[in-house]
Amino acid sequence: MSELWDGRLPRPVIMPLGDGALLVRFGDRLDDSANRAALLLFARLQEDPIHGVLEVVPSLVSVLLRYDFEAISPTRLGGEIALRIGQGALADRPKLQVVHIRFDGPDLSDVATELGLSIPEFILEHNARPLRVLTTGFAPGFIYCGFHPTRLIVPRRTSVRANVPAGSVLFAAGQTAIAATEIPTGWHVIGSTPFRNFLPENDPPTLVHAGDEIRFEEVR
Repeated sequence: MSELWDGRLPRPVIMPLGDGALLVRFGDRLDDSANRAALLLFARLQEDPIHGVLEVVPSLVSVLLRYDFEAISPTRLGGEIALRIGQGALADRPKLQVVHIRFDGPDLSDVATELGLSIPEFILEHNARPLRVLTTGFAPGFIYCGFHPTRLIVPRRTSVRANVPAGSVLFAAGQTAIAATEIPTGWHVIGSTPFRNFLPENDPPTLVHAGDEIRFEEVR
């Protein structure tokens, strides 16, 4: 991961969750700076683990730390977290994954119309630049990518589809998501991809991680 730190990232709120976990939250809503701060802390904790921390789980704007309360106190853990937040930028370049999309989703036409674009114009705008992986989760291998410019923002659907297949490419709220398994969704389905970010027989089972970048390319 790189360029995650611009020197103006929000300061976190550290919340205890029972006697064995802390949630480090960088915002009450999803935005670019809160997401970058969460990804930066997650990277720091991987690079420089804290003794007594058993698990670190990033999300869109927060990081969950599960710890052994007999090995480290919450106060000491909070201090170690603050030290890592203060360390600033990372030098490594992000990993780039190319994902091929067939724009054949049932909501593609509606999305383009709502944005005032033709389908070819929407595809061109959608694929114009790499997107950052904001987080993974919700379902195994599910990928959230952002952020699209404000001119490409549409809300989620008003109804939920009970099931969409693995490889569905989803679009809403300034993001593109990729489903790696069959899931219900209220996102717009704009296409499909052969790319799968969840292969349980592999170790690790996922290829893409938060902070990576994805470049979408159309296939016909």
